[in-house]
Amino acid sequence: MLDIEYIQANIKGIEEAAKNKNFPIDLPKLLEVNEQRRDLIHKVDQLRTERNTISKNIPKLQGEEKQNAIQQGKDLRVQLGELESNLDKVKADFNDLMLRVPSVPLAEVPIGKSDEDNVEIRKWGELPHFDFKAKDHVTLGESLNIIDITRGVKIAGQKNYFLKNEGCLLEWAVLQYALNHLVKRGFSPYTVPLMVHREAMEGTGYFPGGEDQAYTLTKDDLYLVGTSEVSLCSQYKGETLAEQSLPIKMAGLSNCFRREAGTYGKDTHGLYRIHQFQKVEQVVIAVNDPIESEKMHFELLSNAEEILQSLDLPYRVVRVCTGDLGMGQVIKHDLECWMPSRNSYGETHSCSSFYDFQSRRLKIKYKDKNGDTHFAHTLNNTSIASPRILIPLLEMNQQADGSVIIPKPLQPYMNGVGRIEPKS
Repeated sequence: MLDIEYIQANIKGIEEAAKNKNFPIDLPKLLEVNEQRRDLIHKVDQLRTERNTISKNIPKLQGEEKQNAIQQGKDLRVQLGELESNLDKVKADFNDLMLRVPSVPLAEVPIGKSDEDNVEIRKWGELPHFDFKAKDHVTLGESLNIIDITRGVKIAGQKNYFLKNEGCLLEWAVLQYALNHLVKRGFSPYTVPLMVHREAMEGTGYFPGGEDQAYTLTKDDLYLVGTSEVSLCSQYKGETLAEQSLPIKMAGLSNCFRREAGTYGKDTHGLYRIHQFQKVEQVVIAVNDPIESEKMHFELLSNAEEILQSLDLPYRVVRVCTGDLGMGQVIKHDLECWMPSRNSYGETHSCSSFYDFQSRRLKIKYKDKNGDTHFAHTLNNTSIASPRILIPLLEMNQQADGSVIIPKPLQPYMNGVGRIEPKS
């Protein structure tokens, strides 16, 4: 959420940002409703002051004058009730419109319509050159008896799967490895609530607008999270922190759930686009300072790159264009790992800075050394997400005999398994 005074002072810039980010908004309507809100607040305050003055004077009055004052107080109460009711409705409209105003991207964000317009920054690692006919991760998973998509679909529908045997071990190995990597970097490990109230989804910017991607538990009025970021940020809702406690660095290990609405027919093969996945997410609450935010952004990105490099997975870094940014993101970089079966890079990580967009919605503040209060900055970045990361892990490490070698950093988490052999 942006500050209404900032919006009023930067109408053209926000209209341009909304257009470039593909988030339609009605700024004239917002400004009109804001004037109605301010006018009603002023009238309500006037009537309350008048009513309170009359109430204080009534004990001092006598006879008819007292009765008139009592009646006047009753009349004011009725008028006030009507105005307060109108104000509640206008406030609700105002809040809904405010929640739909996207943040303004930083100047270095490239303008574009979709991920096809993202700009490559750099590459790392050597692409493989197999001297045999390489298999994709699904074929490998079936021959190794570690992936079963057919039975996953049978019991839960499309985009569901089983990981089993060494496949299950490998998933938890890479998650545990990533989590430990972050703990060594000073991050506090968390498991989080997977079901949250709507205010948590709104506070982190996923609602309104993203309802079609979330699984809803209607009976309980709860939503399944698509990332632990929702829970980790929202736990500080309404709190004022001490500046010396910042930055707060968190590593959330969680299941994640997404409907993948609007992706019919896209990436239908294998484990690339599924409804349930597991992720270690980096989340940071930091001071309200663009320079410090930039430093933290690239620290998070570096953490993820270190993990990929240690696993010897080739990747590239791209700067995400405006049309591929979320509502609250002011800048984002994606990491894309090389996936032989796709003969291209596929997104595996996203590093995002929000400035105070989320903290305004969640009312997360901090006091500086002078006692002044500020909204905090928030950032997040994937550390690892599975099973998507299993695609390059399996495909890049396959051997001519159909086996897959486990990268050495993961072997201690695999009960000593160093190679997964084909099963008859």
